[in-house]
Amino acid sequence: MKKNPDGRIPLELTVGEVAERSGVAVSTLHFYETKGLIKSWRNRGNQRRYPRVVLRRVAVIKVAQRTGIPLADIAAALSVLPHDRPLTAKDWQRLSETWKQQLDARIASLTALRDQLTGCIGCGCLSMQDCPLRNPHDELGEKGAGPVLLEP
Repeated sequence: MKKNPDGRIPLELTVGEVAERSGVAVSTLHFYETKGLIKSWRNRGNQRRYPRVVLRRVAVIKVAQRTGIPLADIAAALSVLPHDRPLTAKDWQRLSETWKQQLDARIASLTALRDQLTGCIGCGCLSMQDCPLRNPHDELGEKGAGPVLLEP
Protein backbone atom coordinates (compact mmCIF):
# COMPACT_ATOMS: atom_id res chain seq x y z
CA MET A 1 0.00 0.00 0.00
CA LYS A 2 1.44 3.33 -1.05
CA LYS A 3 1.71 5.94 1.65
CA ASN A 4 2.16 9.68 1.46
CA PRO A 5 5.67 11.04 2.14
CA ASP A 6 4.51 11.82 5.68
CA GLY A 7 3.59 8.13 6.21
CA ARG A 8 -0.19 8.55 6.04
CA ILE A 9 -2.45 6.42 3.83
CA PRO A 10 -3.90 8.63 1.06
CA LEU A 11 -7.64 9.21 1.18
CA GLU A 12 -7.90 9.66 -2.57
CA LEU A 13 -6.69 7.38 -5.34
CA THR A 14 -5.96 7.77 -9.03
CA VAL A 15 -7.86 5.63 -11.50
CA GLY A 16 -4.69 3.60 -12.02
CA GLU A 17 -4.35 2.96 -8.29
CA VAL A 18 -7.99 1.87 -8.04
CA ALA A 19 -7.52 -0.42 -11.03
CA GLU A 20 -4.37 -1.96 -9.54
CA ARG A 21 -5.86 -2.46 -6.08
CA SER A 22 -9.23 -3.77 -7.28
CA GLY A 23 -8.02 -5.89 -10.18
CA VAL A 24 -10.48 -4.12 -12.47
CA ALA A 25 -9.45 -2.50 -15.76
CA VAL A 26 -9.39 1.28 -16.00
CA SER A 27 -11.98 1.11 -18.79
CA THR A 28 -14.26 -0.90 -16.49
CA LEU A 29 -13.94 1.74 -13.78
CA HIS A 30 -14.87 4.42 -16.32
CA PHE A 31 -17.85 2.28 -17.37
CA TYR A 32 -18.95 1.84 -13.74
CA GLU A 33 -18.71 5.59 -13.33
CA THR A 34 -20.91 6.29 -16.37
CA LYS A 35 -23.48 3.88 -14.92
CA GLY A 36 -23.44 5.69 -11.55
CA LEU A 37 -21.98 2.75 -9.64
CA ILE A 38 -18.95 4.71 -8.47
CA LYS A 39 -18.06 8.41 -8.37
CA SER A 40 -14.90 10.41 -8.85
CA TRP A 41 -13.98 14.05 -8.98
CA ARG A 42 -11.43 15.98 -10.99
CA ASN A 43 -8.39 17.60 -9.44
CA ARG A 44 -6.92 20.89 -10.66
CA GLY A 45 -5.03 19.01 -13.37
CA ASN A 46 -8.36 17.53 -14.57
CA GLN A 47 -7.37 14.02 -13.44
CA ARG A 48 -9.86 11.65 -11.89
CA ARG A 49 -9.58 11.02 -8.17
CA TYR A 50 -11.56 8.45 -6.24
CA PRO A 51 -12.23 8.25 -2.53
CA ARG A 52 -10.47 5.29 -0.94
CA VAL A 53 -13.88 3.82 -0.02
CA VAL A 54 -14.47 3.08 -3.72
CA LEU A 55 -12.35 -0.07 -3.32
CA ARG A 56 -14.99 -1.79 -1.21
CA ARG A 57 -17.75 -0.62 -3.54
CA VAL A 58 -15.92 -2.11 -6.55
CA ALA A 59 -15.42 -5.35 -4.61
CA VAL A 60 -19.16 -5.56 -3.93
CA ILE A 61 -19.92 -4.91 -7.60
CA LYS A 62 -17.56 -7.68 -8.70
CA VAL A 63 -18.97 -10.19 -6.18
CA ALA A 64 -22.52 -9.41 -7.26
CA GLN A 65 -21.60 -9.73 -10.94
CA ARG A 66 -19.85 -13.03 -10.28
CA THR A 67 -23.08 -14.41 -8.79
CA GLY A 68 -24.97 -13.36 -11.92
CA ILE A 69 -26.76 -10.29 -10.61
CA PRO A 70 -27.43 -7.96 -13.58
CA LEU A 71 -25.53 -4.67 -13.50
CA ALA A 72 -28.79 -2.70 -13.57
CA ASP A 73 -29.90 -4.46 -10.36
CA ILE A 74 -26.53 -3.76 -8.76
CA ALA A 75 -26.79 -0.10 -9.73
CA ALA A 76 -30.32 0.15 -8.32
CA ALA A 77 -29.26 -1.43 -5.03
CA LEU A 78 -26.17 0.76 -4.67
CA SER A 79 -28.00 3.96 -5.64
CA VAL A 80 -29.53 4.24 -2.17
CA LEU A 81 -26.16 4.01 -0.42
CA PRO A 82 -23.86 7.01 0.04
CA HIS A 83 -20.68 7.18 -2.04
CA ASP A 84 -18.70 8.97 0.68
CA ARG A 85 -18.38 6.12 3.16
CA PRO A 86 -17.45 2.46 2.97
CA LEU A 87 -20.24 -0.07 2.70
CA THR A 88 -20.92 -1.48 6.14
CA ALA A 89 -21.78 -4.99 7.25
CA LYS A 90 -25.38 -3.80 7.63
CA ASP A 91 -25.35 -2.47 4.05
CA TRP A 92 -24.00 -5.79 2.80
CA GLN A 93 -26.65 -7.68 4.77
CA ARG A 94 -29.43 -5.71 3.04
CA LEU A 95 -27.86 -6.11 -0.40
CA SER A 96 -27.15 -9.79 0.01
CA GLU A 97 -30.65 -10.59 1.28
CA THR A 98 -32.21 -8.98 -1.78
CA TRP A 99 -29.79 -10.71 -4.13
CA LYS A 100 -30.21 -14.02 -2.30
CA GLN A 101 -33.94 -13.92 -3.07
CA GLN A 102 -33.20 -13.23 -6.74
CA LEU A 103 -30.67 -16.06 -6.85
CA ASP A 104 -33.11 -18.46 -5.18
CA ALA A 105 -35.73 -17.62 -7.83
CA ARG A 106 -33.20 -18.15 -10.65
CA ILE A 107 -32.05 -21.44 -9.12
CA ALA A 108 -35.68 -22.63 -8.92
CA SER A 109 -36.26 -21.61 -12.53
CA LEU A 110 -33.09 -23.33 -13.73
CA THR A 111 -33.92 -26.45 -11.71
CA ALA A 112 -37.37 -26.61 -13.33
CA LEU A 113 -35.81 -26.10 -16.76
CA ARG A 114 -33.28 -28.87 -16.09
CA ASP A 115 -36.02 -31.23 -14.92
CA GLN A 116 -38.13 -30.55 -18.04
CA LEU A 117 -35.23 -30.67 -20.48
CA THR A 118 -34.92 -34.46 -20.68
CA GLY A 119 -38.28 -34.88 -22.40
CA CYS A 120 -37.33 -32.40 -25.08
CA ILE A 121 -33.80 -33.44 -26.07
CA GLY A 122 -33.73 -34.65 -29.65
CA CYS A 123 -37.22 -33.49 -30.53
CA GLY A 124 -36.18 -30.87 -33.05
CA CYS A 125 -39.82 -30.10 -33.67
CA LEU A 126 -40.79 -27.32 -31.23
CA SER A 127 -44.37 -27.67 -32.42
CA MET A 128 -45.44 -30.69 -30.40
CA GLN A 129 -48.91 -30.57 -28.92
CA ASP A 130 -47.54 -30.49 -25.38
CA CYS A 131 -43.94 -29.27 -25.08
CA PRO A 132 -43.21 -28.32 -21.45
CA LEU A 133 -40.38 -25.97 -22.45
CA ARG A 134 -41.64 -24.12 -25.50
CA ASN A 135 -45.36 -24.62 -25.74
CA PRO A 136 -47.01 -26.21 -22.72
CA HIS A 137 -50.58 -27.30 -23.49
CA ASP A 138 -50.14 -25.77 -26.98
CA GLU A 139 -50.70 -22.27 -25.58
CA LEU A 140 -49.01 -20.70 -28.61
CA GLY A 141 -50.86 -22.71 -31.24
CA GLU A 142 -53.18 -19.83 -32.02
CA LYS A 143 -50.35 -17.28 -32.30
CA GLY A 144 -48.55 -18.75 -35.30
CA ALA A 145 -45.29 -20.53 -36.00
CA GLY A 146 -41.92 -20.18 -34.31
CA PRO A 147 -40.42 -21.09 -30.96
CA VAL A 148 -41.00 -18.82 -27.97
CA LEU A 149 -39.85 -19.58 -24.46
CA LEU A 150 -42.70 -19.07 -22.04
CA GLU A 151 -41.57 -17.68 -18.71
CA PRO A 152 -43.74 -18.45 -15.68
